[in-house]
Amino acid sequence: MSIPRSTSRTPARTPARRRAAGVTALAALTAATVAGPVLAPATADADEPATYRAQYHFTVPDHWKNDPQRPVFVDGKFRYYYLYNSDYDADPTANFGTAWRLATTYDGVVFADQGIAAPKRTNANYDLWSGSTVVDHANTAGFGADAVVMLVTQMDHPTPAQQANASGPQAQFLWYSIDGGRTFRPSGDQPVIPNGGRADFRDPKVVWDAERGRWVALIAARDRVSFYTSPDLRTWTRRSEWVDTGIGTIECPDLFRIRADDGSFHWVLGVSANGYATGDPATFAYWTGSFDGDAFHPDTAAPQWLDHGFDWYGGVTWEDPAAPLDRRYAVAWMNNWDYAHTTPTWAADGFNGTDSITRQIALKHVDSGYSLVSRPVPALDGIASSRTRLGDVAVDGFLPLAYTGDAYRIETDVTWDTATNIGLQLRRSADGSRHADVGVTDTYAYLNRGQTGNPGNPWKLESRTPFPASATTVHLQILVDRTTVEVFVDDGRYVHSSQVFAPPGDRGIALYSSGGPAIFHDLTITEFGSVVQRPARVLADFEGATWGAGWSASGALAAIGPSSADLDGQVGSRVADTYAGRDAATGVLTSPPFTIDRNFLHLLIAGGRHPLGVEPATSVQLLVDGRPVRTATGDDSAKLRPVEWDLRDLAGRTAQLQVLDDGTGAWGHIMVDQVVLSD
Repeated sequence: MSIPRSTSRTPARTPARRRAAGVTALAALTAATVAGPVLAPATADADEPATYRAQYHFTVPDHWKNDPQRPVFVDGKFRYYYLYNSDYDADPTANFGTAWRLATTYDGVVFADQGIAAPKRTNANYDLWSGSTVVDHANTAGFGADAVVMLVTQMDHPTPAQQANASGPQAQFLWYSIDGGRTFRPSGDQPVIPNGGRADFRDPKVVWDAERGRWVALIAARDRVSFYTSPDLRTWTRRSEWVDTGIGTIECPDLFRIRADDGSFHWVLGVSANGYATGDPATFAYWTGSFDGDAFHPDTAAPQWLDHGFDWYGGVTWEDPAAPLDRRYAVAWMNNWDYAHTTPTWAADGFNGTDSITRQIALKHVDSGYSLVSRPVPALDGIASSRTRLGDVAVDGFLPLAYTGDAYRIETDVTWDTATNIGLQLRRSADGSRHADVGVTDTYAYLNRGQTGNPGNPWKLESRTPFPASATTVHLQILVDRTTVEVFVDDGRYVHSSQVFAPPGDRGIALYSSGGPAIFHDLTITEFGSVVQRPARVLADFEGATWGAGWSASGALAAIGPSSADLDGQVGSRVADTYAGRDAATGVLTSPPFTIDRNFLHLLIAGGRHPLGVEPATSVQLLVDGRPVRTATGDDSAKLRPVEWDLRDLAGRTAQLQVLDDGTGAWGHIMVDQVVLSD
């Protein structure tokens, strides 16, 4: 959902009563005795760039992002969509609406930006909020087999005033893609699930109910989730609602079936929610239970939480194609509406929007019930740039390490006998005055960001999760990036994910123990390389009144511009069409020169099947040194189909795009849309 939200709920503990465990314990470590290797204090690199863009977490290329949208698996890779606002710099606190932007990934770690997939302000319903996509393999909706179909929240014909403050009636609309999910267009402007008088009615999540052969949609409606079913994604029947009045406004629901580690099958219902009134997180709440096709039946009334930090919101999960019933992936927006617009990334780097690391989740039998457990996706190891093994390090007090870094994983097993608080200082300043603390006490594990550049909130400083008083060992896996810390405790039953806006020069690490010695076994630091995306470049979208800046046109095309059209597969309201009123019209369109600085060129094409070299041609060419090196033609239809050219062998060359129409007979014209360079 794209509207900033606030809460009137009060925290369970006030700042005065809620003292930071790491801070309290470390204040007592004055004359500490250090055992093991003697390591020099960490210092900051003088030439470190002052950037806040994450090194190995997904970040929006520019402007703003918030809610992730569940990825779908198409042609061997995941299509990952998210809410994107290209107008964010005009006024960060204004609405201005969100589109859906697309990135592709094979492994959930390295992403390639593909630009906007579903533009805002395309129809009478203005911008797009959260929803979900499905691959309609059986063509139930009538857009074609394997079409990617989106059910998305928009405002139902909002007035200009409602557009300005995003207050129009929320309803669910159908969009579709016939190019594998690269681009979408609306299927009309009428809702397939109308509002019905609700103030909050958004974030539809669609799943396939294989047992009953129909689609199921979950829609968040303030304190409840409504369940709908449909045979074709167009006609929906309301079946039931699930209500929880204790966790604030519910958003971004999720539903999936998964096999636990003991072989039993369970359904899981998840929502993004606000648990602060009850001392719980404001992240992803979930319940295990059963689903009968119409309604969800939880095992217990109280939720569990997939993350206990302050910045894991709008989470989505999706199945691992290699083991769809045994494990899933999950990702969330690492921000919080209480301070969403205060991130230093905007002023420093021109963007505001970072995701959590993709994690792998599974269901585990725990005590008398079942819980989801998390671990960072194994593909992270594929971007490791170095690994430092420090072995076993004994600590009795406080020990700075001779290491500096801001994009790494630190992993260790810690053991102790009498210690009452053990942990690590992260993003530590050279003088030790600033740091984020991760550790465990005799009753809880914690992540404390109170002594570093936290987001400025006066009470969201330390997150806590239960830890057994009898324990004398813990496994910690901690992911640190330039603005984030994510802590996986033991088997990942508990995770803490929070933003930490430490100054770029604060890059040290220190170990500590209080109340007795501890040993940090097999202490390992793994550094990661950059996965920052190169933004896709739109070479032509043909949405203006002219062909575009720098384009030249000859023949009949010199007197016209892009055409208003309604073609199957079209993006926006206009396309380049060489028909010019008659098939006999001819001419050439040529783009300005551009550098091939991305791996692929994508375009949509329709019209006559007259390939270059078989005159008269209706074709599109990529020209290098004035000669065609790639070419495509139509298929004697008005349905725009996708074309992808691999340009890796032409990297760095200067090129032009040419649209050629020499045809004068039947289908003697060509249509082109959405020309994009991307990785």
